[in-house]
Amino acid sequence: MFLRVCSVFCLLTIMSLFIYAFTFSRFNDDFLKELGIAKTEADKKICGSILGGSIDVYGVRHIKNIAVGNRSTVVKDLLLYVKKYVITGGFVTEYAAMKENNRPGYLQKAESPDVMRANMIKQGKEFVQNAEALIKQATPETKAMFEDGLKAAKQNLKDAEDPENKYIKAYTKNYAVLQKSIEQSNESMLKDWEARYPSNHLLFVKIRLQQFLDETSDIDFNAALTEKNGKMFFVNPVHEKKSNRWKMAFRAGKEVIEPARAFVQQRINEIK
Repeated sequence: MFLRVCSVFCLLTIMSLFIYAFTFSRFNDDFLKELGIAKTEADKKICGSILGGSIDVYGVRHIKNIAVGNRSTVVKDLLLYVKKYVITGGFVTEYAAMKENNRPGYLQKAESPDVMRANMIKQGKEFVQNAEALIKQATPETKAMFEDGLKAAKQNLKDAEDPENKYIKAYTKNYAVLQKSIEQSNESMLKDWEARYPSNHLLFVKIRLQQFLDETSDIDFNAALTEKNGKMFFVNPVHEKKSNRWKMAFRAGKEVIEPARAFVQQRINEIK
């Protein structure tokens, strides 16, 4: 019974995350007291559920009370409360911070041939200086080895300074193509980021709504269960392999999920 209650609470929270267009004549937070959770903590859990896509009901002390109450009343209270929360500046700020934190951290940049040559020369000079310093500190046994290293470093510097350097010439020839490829890659990463985290937070809400519909699209509420070692399992192995969200919806029941799906679909159609 407790699992069923938790499932109802979790799914109602998911459903209510996005219902901000209802109009009611009054609203209060009394139901939070009935559930045994403070407003500040409730806001954190709701925000985390929306942004993270997971549900946190830990610490909701009186969650079992849902089982003895009127579910429609609980639904209404949750919808009203979340409707009030998702339009607050606090939620919008949290969403903006999450979006920025997930911005692609490394965008590539094509190094120009001139910059490449300059860096190669700079690095070559540093290698020569380091090799010369090592020779001064070398013992008679290791001096020959470091002298070979200095010789190689000087050759690398000479190659970098050579205007006919084949590597740099090849890079110069293909630079435009490389630059275009990198720019396209960067644009693709930014486009994907914008798609996952739209500037309009309501479009992000719409993504979460669609996830709910996808995860509850094929619930078999008549699926048979069997008990094994004190735990309930689906008789059909296909059902047993379903996701946790699918099983959560199954436990919540048809009377909760079907009306929710209808409402969520309507909200998806309304959010532009």
